[in-house]
Amino acid sequence: MYGEPIAVTVRDDRPLRFIWRGRLYTVLVALEHWVVSREWWQRNNPDTDVPPEREFWRVEARPGGDVPAAVYELRRDADTGDWLLVRVWDLPGPAAGAPGTGSRGHGSRRPGS
Repeated sequence: MYGEPIAVTVRDDRPLRFIWRGRLYTVLVALEHWVVSREWWQRNNPDTDVPPEREFWRVEARPGGDVPAAVYELRRDADTGDWLLVRVWDLPGPAAGAPGTGSRGHGSRRPGS
């Protein structure tokens, strides 16, 4: 998990590209999209600073060059419009062997594998 702020370029309400740690990533495909309302996560913690909605996007993206694509989970807070990078999963490469053993070293598995 990261929880790091990112800058996201959006077209037609979908993330098109984002900047993380000074590097530009191009979204290749949106894999999943969902919205979570405040009530779901506030049942036991009534924090009034929590935005009423959080929008999540799970995307396959890559920064270009020789760096392989990976899966990134992005979160947007509806009230502020701020984006965070929440998670990263490696995609297994052709020589990676077992599922989830990509070359980027984040140690996470691809969603659904």
